[in-house]
Amino acid sequence: MSKVRLSKSELARQRNQLQLYQRLLPSLDLKRQQLSAEYKKAQQELEQRRQSVKQLEGRIGEELPMLAYREIDLSGLVRMTAFELGEENVVGVRLPILRAIACEVSRYSYLAKPSWVDVLVDRLKQVAEERTHVLVAEERVKILKQQVRRVTQRVNLFERILIPEAKENIQRILIVLGDMERQAVARSKLTKAKQKDRSMEALTR
Repeated sequence: MSKVRLSKSELARQRNQLQLYQRLLPSLDLKRQQLSAEYKKAQQELEQRRQSVKQLEGRIGEELPMLAYREIDLSGLVRMTAFELGEENVVGVRLPILRAIACEVSRYSYLAKPSWVDVLVDRLKQVAEERTHVLVAEERVKILKQQVRRVTQRVNLFERILIPEAKENIQRILIVLGDMERQAVARSKLTKAKQKDRSMEALTR
């Protein structure tokens, strides 16, 4: 605990600080709760995106069992070339959102390739987009986790350190000032008693 001056001005300063901490704490705690809720939502969204990728990949296998045959070269058929990110403000935190992606399809002969390759191209585009959604969702979770930790640290600082310390400082100052006031009263009484004794002595001479 830092040293405090045991004076009335310091008492006023500590009381003002305590009022400030107590006024700020509810809003900080509310923000922590809101961020925690958004963090849980982001985690759920990430899990849903991951499941979506698995489902799409499984769907490709179900719809196109002919992929098991290696006679047809499908390597490099679809690749993502670009994506566009935006931002949204969630409880004062800027989070990325995926606006669009661009995929490039390798040229292939419609005569040399079977018709189901067109379906495969569509599915691979969907997988590429959903995988990019997963990356963005992971970044959102990471950012929100950091923000929840930061605000929680501030709430703990107020609850466990600043407010108790201010209260203890106020109590210490009040005790010292009370002792000083009692001592001043006692000295005043003693001085008056001595003056009265001297007056009595003067009258009896």
